[in-house]
Formats: sequence, C-alpha cells, structure tokens
Amino acid sequence: MTSVPPAGTTRWSWARQIPLRRFVRTESSGSVALIAAFVAALVWANLDPDGYAHVWHTEVVVGWGDHVLAMPAVEWINSGLMAFYFFVVGLETRREFDVGELRERRRVILPVVAGVVGMAVSAVIFVVVAQSVDAAHGWGVALSTDTALALGVLALAGPRLSDRLRAFLLTVLITDDVIALVAIATVYAGDVQVVPLLLAVAVVLLVVVLKRLGVRSGLVYLGLAVVAWLGLHDAGVDPVVIGLVLGLLVLARPVSRDRLEEATDLFRDFREQPTPELARSALAGVQAALPANDRLQDRFHPWTSFVIVPLFALANGGIVLNADSLRAAATSPLTWGVILAFVVGKPVGVVAGSWLVTRLSRRRLRPAVGWAAVLGAGTVSGVGFTISLLIAAIAFEGPALEQAKIGIVAAAVVASLVTWLVFRVTALLPTRRRARALLGDVADLVDLVEPVDPERDHVRGPAHSPVTVVEYGDFQCPYCGQAEPFVRQLLADELDVRYVWRHLPLRDVHPRAQLAAEAAEAASDQGAFWEMHDLLLDRQEALKPEDLLDYARELGLDVPRFAAELRRHAHADRIEADLESADLSGVRGTPTFFVNGRRHRGAYDTAALEEAVEAARARAYADGWQPARPE
Repeated sequence: MTSVPPAGTTRWSWARQIPLRRFVRTESSGSVALIAAFVAALVWANLDPDGYAHVWHTEVVVGWGDHVLAMPAVEWINSGLMAFYFFVVGLETRREFDVGELRERRRVILPVVAGVVGMAVSAVIFVVVAQSVDAAHGWGVALSTDTALALGVLALAGPRLSDRLRAFLLTVLITDDVIALVAIATVYAGDVQVVPLLLAVAVVLLVVVLKRLGVRSGLVYLGLAVVAWLGLHDAGVDPVVIGLVLGLLVLARPVSRDRLEEATDLFRDFREQPTPELARSALAGVQAALPANDRLQDRFHPWTSFVIVPLFALANGGIVLNADSLRAAATSPLTWGVILAFVVGKPVGVVAGSWLVTRLSRRRLRPAVGWAAVLGAGTVSGVGFTISLLIAAIAFEGPALEQAKIGIVAAAVVASLVTWLVFRVTALLPTRRRARALLGDVADLVDLVEPVDPERDHVRGPAHSPVTVVEYGDFQCPYCGQAEPFVRQLLADELDVRYVWRHLPLRDVHPRAQLAAEAAEAASDQGAFWEMHDLLLDRQEALKPEDLLDYARELGLDVPRFAAELRRHAHADRIEADLESADLSGVRGTPTFFVNGRRHRGAYDTAALEEAVEAARARAYADGWQPARPE
C-alpha cells in the first residue's frame, strides 16, 4: 500500500523535505510521543510502583549456549536500543558537516564553544549547589540537552524564521551529546578492561577500511556494530557511544549526476525487459544513487523518535510523586543543583561562550543568528531529559535518583517557559530590530553559483526586490507542472518577489523537454517567453513539434521564423548554459528553487514557499535593504 501525501501537498513536496527540517520535524513530533510515554510512566509508577519496578528490572537473557548476556530490561533499553538513537544523531551531525549549515567550518566554532561553555557553567553550578549532600559526582546529569524535547519546544515557542536558529541550536545540542557520551564512557565507566576496548577500536577501524574499499552490505556493518557494542560492554564502557561514532562515519555527499544517469539506464532496461534480474539491478542502482546517510536516516529516524526514545522515557521516567518525595525534593540541594544548572547555567554559558568567541575574534567569528536567538538557544538548552536520566541512573540510586529525576523534569518545564518568554518579548520589537535580533548580521551561505543577470535571465516581478526566487525547471517534468500553481499564487500574494526561470531539461527521462525549452527561447526572441512558458507547463502532455507550432500560432508569433529556429536548434547553446549553471550549483532534479541565492530544500507548496520568502525578506531587511525611492 503506497503512502498518500497530506491534503494540500504533492507527493514530490511531501517526500523532498530539507534534511535538517525533516530531522527537526520528526524530532518535534517525536517529542509528543516522548512526553506521552513519560506521563504514562508517572501514572504507572504511582499507581503500581512495585509492578513498574518489577517489569523494568526483570532480567533479560540474550545469547546461545555458554555465550549469554544477562541485563535488566531497562539496561537493554538504555545501553542497547539507545545506541540506535545516537546513531541517528551521528548521521545528522555528519550531514550538516557535509552539505548543511556547518559545511563552512568557521561556522562550527562558535556554537561548539557555546555548547562547551554552557555545559561547563552548568556543571560548576551543580557541583557548588549539590556538594553539601555528597552528590557532586553526579555533575554529568547537568550536561546534556534532550534534542527531541528542545526542538519540540523551539517549534512551539520559537519564531517562524528559525531555520538558522535550529541549525545553531542543533550544533550546540550535538556538542552536548558528544561530551556527555564521552563522560559516560570515561568518568562514569567502571573498571575499564583494555582487551575488549581495543577490540571495539579495531572494529571501528575495520569499518573505516571497508567503507574505503566500497563494501556496501548493511549486514556486514550491523554485525561489526554488534561486535563493537559487545567489546565496549565487556570493557566496562557504556556501549551507546558506538552509535554516535558509527553515525559520524557515514558520508552525506550530494547525489552525482553520473549515478542518477546510471540509475535511469538501469530502470530503462527493466522497463524494456521486466525480469526479476533487471528489477534487482534497477533497485540496486536507485539505492546506490542515494547517499547512504539519507537512506539510513529515512530507515531509522522514525523508529528512534517514535519507538526507542519513548520506550526509554517509559522505562526511566517512573518517578513516585507523593507529599514526602516532593517535600524532600523541594529541600534537596541535589534537586536544586539540577534545576539551577539547567535553567541558569545553560543560557548564561551559551550566551557567554558566544560573546567570548565574538570578542576574541574581533567579530570575525560571530553567531549566525541574532543575540535574541542565541539567548533563546541557551534557555531551550535547559530542557534536559534523555541523557540526563541516563547519567542519573548511573550516578545515583534510591532517594537521590528520585530527587535528580524530579530536578530534571522541573528544569525542563521552567526552561520551556523561559524560552517562550524570550521569543514573546522579541516578537514585540519593531520589524527591523526584530529581524536583526533573530537573524543577526552574518551573511547567508549562498548556494546559487551563477547570480541572476536581468540582461540574460527570464525575470518576472519588480526589478528592485528584497527577494528573488530562481527555479530550475523542465517543461515535461510533472513535478514542475504541479509546482507552477504554487509559484503563480506566490507571485500573486507576494508583490515584492522577483521570479526567475532557468532551464534544466532532464533529457534522459523527458525526451521532449529539450525541444520545449528551445521553443520557449524561440518565443522569447519574439517577446513572448512567459506566455509560452505558461502554455508549456499547462499542457505538458502535448509537447510534440506540431504542438509547439500550434502554441506559436495561438500566441500570434511569426510561425515560419519560430519553426526555422527549432529545426536548426538555434537556442541549444542558451539551454546548455543553464545546464552548466545548474551543475555548478549542485542541481540534480526539477523543480529546484533558490531563494535569495540559498537553495530551498523544503516542500514547494504555497505555504512552504511563502515561509522561505518571509525568511529571506526578513534577512534582507536585517541587512539594510531599502525600497527604491520613487523618481
């Protein structure tokens, strides 16, 4: 049974979400499942505390013969299934480094430092407050932010123009996760056994070698991951770290045009001769064309967001709440140490770290977002849960563990409210000041290599505009036809948007696209490009040469001249120039949109395009764009 896109979207727009946006939306919606599981754990633990403890501390044995591994069910979840969660975190981290906001390495430094300083300040506050009850050894509880909850809070409380804020925050959170996992693997490890640890390291090195040799079998890597996990477990190191390490090794390079053309050829062979052998070959070719990072995220991310993390919350979130436990927590330095570390330490550390890097670099390095957004990233970083509970379960037991859990939950609630307040106050600022407070003054990364040239490009809309939308399209591409009504609606709604069409005929899959593009250029020679453009997209099923001639007659063009130019392919070089510019900008499919030079990787329905335009307009105003003065 095939999936159906939601109402108001096309299948293409539904499937092709920007990786970061898709990751964030999965995490944001997954946070609802996490909260539901946590509430269920609270209800269960308070209605039947003995039953709750019995279920999750029941010993589960896995193995065969004399080779068995026995752990309580909660440990299998915390150390086993959570390794998949950190694998997905590693995949997204690698993707951001390879093709995302962090591909410009200078932009990584400041949020990493902000994350480190935030963790350091939080840990210091916790130690100072909790040392009076000999709980200072649990400082790791105050280190890490819960990615799912933090992004969920940002989606609810943050501004609409927050893609850059999400990227900034995600870098801070990833830094948190990495350092927290290092703490788990070192500070909170037992007596480390050298031989199994070396085995795990050797397996990781073997994975690197096999990747370089081009080995693609998922079963091989899964087997090696299990061996590395067992090695770390036997070494006394929490094996969840292996997930992050392996995720970071999976590259996320853009799809190459050669791979796409190979996949097309394989599918064409199957279309001509539909045999099982050619079907397997075509499927393998399509999968090979897609980066492994994308495939693995698509496969595992829903499972981690909607199954594994909620199951973790269900197994670890059972806090017995009664008058005695709440009274003890309210007067416990341990509980207050956690709350103050997250609610005060995180925002102070993130803002101070960002300011420090900006000052010491003499503004050569500064936040990619405005200072209000930096503060918002700091406050939402106080939403700790997953790793905090993980470390709390290692560092404490009994009443101390309950007090730490209550502190973690209370801090998450307070930090969420403070985050909402920060962005609510920011929203009250005048438009230009609000844009600067949220977006800062760092220039956007530009993905469009060939800038718009009004003398050459086909342009619709005002010449002086804060927003320029460039579309690379194919007149035979059904997705371009589906996108066209959204583009027209956008231009009708947003009167200050300039729109540019560039040709990208996918000749290996759309045999009539090249001639249709040449027909649009032949019409352009007679001053009718946009009229022909609209006809071609409205009548995509009729693009034969005789159809093109009929359209020329309908538009009142000089038909003999038009036909002669088509026969001698007079405009082929013009089409080729657009193809070359698409290659330079990494465009592989259609439609592909650029908004003020930044590639729009989201859906192309009206709402998504208007959101991208709104963000670009705010960025332009923050950079000082001014409307043209009337002459």
